[in-house]
Amino acid sequence: MAVRSFTSSLGGSGQVRRQRIHAEGTRLLHVASILVALSLVASAFLPRDMSWLVALAAVIVLGVPHGALDGAVAAPLLRPRYGQMWFGVFAVPYLGLAALILLAWQLAPLTTLAGFLALSVLHFGEEDAGPGRPFEALVRGGVPIALPALLRPEETAGIFAVVARVPMPQLPGWWVATAWLWLALAALWLATDPPRRTVLAEIALLAAAFWLLPPLTAFTLYFVGLHGPRHIRALVRDPTKAPSVNTTGKAVLAALPVFFLTLLLGAALWPLYAPGSPDAPSTLLTLTLQMLSALTVPHILLDRLRDAISPRA
Repeated sequence: MAVRSFTSSLGGSGQVRRQRIHAEGTRLLHVASILVALSLVASAFLPRDMSWLVALAAVIVLGVPHGALDGAVAAPLLRPRYGQMWFGVFAVPYLGLAALILLAWQLAPLTTLAGFLALSVLHFGEEDAGPGRPFEALVRGGVPIALPALLRPEETAGIFAVVARVPMPQLPGWWVATAWLWLALAALWLATDPPRRTVLAEIALLAAAFWLLPPLTAFTLYFVGLHGPRHIRALVRDPTKAPSVNTTGKAVLAALPVFFLTLLLGAALWPLYAPGSPDAPSTLLTLTLQMLSALTVPHILLDRLRDAISPRA
């Protein structure tokens, strides 16, 4: 009995220690998030090119890793069947599909832009609203896409003229019309099905950010401050989606291999993009957002595949 009691006390103290470490890590992450947000807001007062570089650095370093966790999601699906070959089975079609999206940017930039924006609304909305709330998902997913078009249309057109590499003195009519339609749907949603106060506060803060800050800075605040962390938290809390990722620290470690692979791919593509862009910030903007769109497609499809397989697993 004494030995069992002593062993239990050791286990209990270990659990308390882990809880303290987790709490301390969470506190440090919150502090780091606040510092990053303040840095991004401050960068809005820099010259345009410097502001772009700060925002894009945050997107790459803090935003891209949440998608790099797709390897941890694919592993339990593929490793039981393919063994040590699972990563190749995952990576080849994943990167092949991403390459097709990059090719689409070259062949049909405005059509690809429209598809990217529509897919972003779907993806952001599902992450923000959760399953079973399609109307809320449409409204919340449209926030970072519609608000720049409504509040800062000229600046937004300037950004996507660089991304798509087409003349864009003003936003395409379909984007503006869709943004106004989104505003009407958002008003209807708020009037008929008022969300929780925390959701209202989040939408209000995002609206203020897109009103007061340059579009790229405001989008980066959303992407690295809300979308990425929300995705990682959901993954950590799900015991079946990526069983090896059950803490934030493990999520960071699991993301590193694919994240560095993404950086290498970006570096390999840089010479192909640089000749068509007049300066480094513009090249980085084009390459980053085109790669982001290219990786979003297999990222979403992997989630669909996992959801389709898991009920039968």
